[in-house]
This record gives sequence, C-alpha cells and structure tokens, in this order.
Amino acid sequence: MSKANTLSVDVLSMTGEKVASLKLNPSIWNVEVNKQVMFDAVQVEQANKRQATAKTKVRHEVSGGGKKPFRQKGTGRARAGSSRSPVWVGGGTVFGPVGTQNFTLSQNKKEHRLAVKSALTLKAQEGLKVVNELTLAEGKTASFIKFLDAIQVFGKALVVVDEYEDNVCLASRNVGYVKLVDTTNVSVYDLMNTDYLVITEKAVKSIEEALK
Repeated sequence: MSKANTLSVDVLSMTGEKVASLKLNPSIWNVEVNKQVMFDAVQVEQANKRQATAKTKVRHEVSGGGKKPFRQKGTGRARAGSSRSPVWVGGGTVFGPVGTQNFTLSQNKKEHRLAVKSALTLKAQEGLKVVNELTLAEGKTASFIKFLDAIQVFGKALVVVDEYEDNVCLASRNVGYVKLVDTTNVSVYDLMNTDYLVITEKAVKSIEEALK
C-alpha cells in the first residue's frame, strides 16, 4: 500500500507480476476503524446462523409413568404419583429448550456498512492482494495452490470474485484454508477471520460501488 495521499495498491497477475496500480476509494478502504460495530456485526452474523432446534421433553412428553410407582403411605419414602416427574432420573425436564427459541439479532444498515469498511481498512493495511483476473483453464487444486504461491499467500485467505467461475470453484473447494465468495457475500466475520484478502480488480470496483 502506498503512503501517498492517493490510496493505491499493486495489481498482480496470476503469476505474481505487477501489471498495474489501482487507486482505492479512501472513504471505504481507509476509514477510522470502529471496533464496536465490527463486534456487533460478527455477533449478529453468528447469532443468525443458529438453527435453534434444541428441544427437551417436558413431563407429559416422556414415555411411561402412567402407573403410580408405589403406594402413597407406609413405605417411608416421599409420596410419588409418576416416575416421569422432573425430580426422578429419566423424568421430564423443567424450563429446557422447547425448539422455538429465537436468537435473531439485527444491525442497522449504516452501522453494518461502517463495520464492513472498518474490516476492509484493516485488510488494506495488511494482507490485501489485488489480482487483475482469476480464471483457470482446468479445475485442478494444484493450479489454484500454484496461483496462491505466485502471489505470496501463505495462510488463511478469503478470495473475493465479481462472478463465480466454474473451474475456480472446483479448484478452490479442496483447499481448506481458502474461502471463495462473490462480492454480495462478503461478511465482516470472514474479513476478520483471515490472514489475506485476495480480490479481483472487478470485485474491488463492485464493492466500492455498493458501499458508496
């Protein structure tokens, strides 16, 4: 990243050679980082992924227990009307999850946009790799790894493209440390949970257009 007033970054070819320079919009790639809205964005995303299907059986749903376990008096034990009572082992659960719990959270658009810009700013400071294109002649994992090595990506990478390309999808899906998304699916969590942001030149322009 250049230190000049105009924010720019090198554009690399798939062989790792510099082919151009790209001016980045400083209102998107060089904002004051707001950690709170980033935290909120991640919390919202993680909460909204929860299926909330956990369910325990209450007393009337547990099988058995129709017969009184023992007579009311004379045994020396506390009276009991059913073996499915919550105080018995194997009995129903009191105040357990019922399968309808709702963990949904929300964040307003202005805050979410600031969260994305803050995450992009952190990546622009370290770990941003812009490529002029991302196409492969065949969907081979080795070809994709060769591309990553050429642009010096040696860790977890979020690869952002403007449009999905079949061979790129095939080649990247078996690389465990890489996640491939298009510009409409870039999340704050993914940006924070990666060492490198590899993005095509077209994708940069699409993101900037969306976040204006």
